[in-house]
Amino acid sequence: MPEIRIDPFPSAAELNALFSAAWGSPHSRDFTAILSRSLAHIGAYQDDRLVGFVNVAWDGGIHAFTLDTSVQPDMRRQGIATRLVREATRVARQRGASWLHVDFEPHLTGFYRACGFAPTEAGLIKLM
Repeated sequence: MPEIRIDPFPSAAELNALFSAAWGSPHSRDFTAILSRSLAHIGAYQDDRLVGFVNVAWDGGIHAFTLDTSVQPDMRRQGIATRLVREATRVARQRGASWLHVDFEPHLTGFYRACGFAPTEAGLIKLM
């Protein structure tokens, strides 16, 4: 069972490798500035290899946002994403958030509902 770490600050290479594998497209980004402003970020590690990740962004007040939930394809269907989101929920609450939001694609509806998220009406403008 992977070890869950709070605020691990993985390297850009580790995150880019995970995101590339999980999302099926190349990623090349430095996440230092993003993670330093996050309310929390949670990593799942198997033998010191980053196999899962979720970022909890926030507005500096009571609203937090679950972003970038990712698990290595060869590690899926083992409950890792569920553990990451539950830990993100616990830490966000502990750090003062009253609301935890998530946006997701329709095929993930069952997963996020099972994690306790309820549907809401929301607006969205795609900027790019």
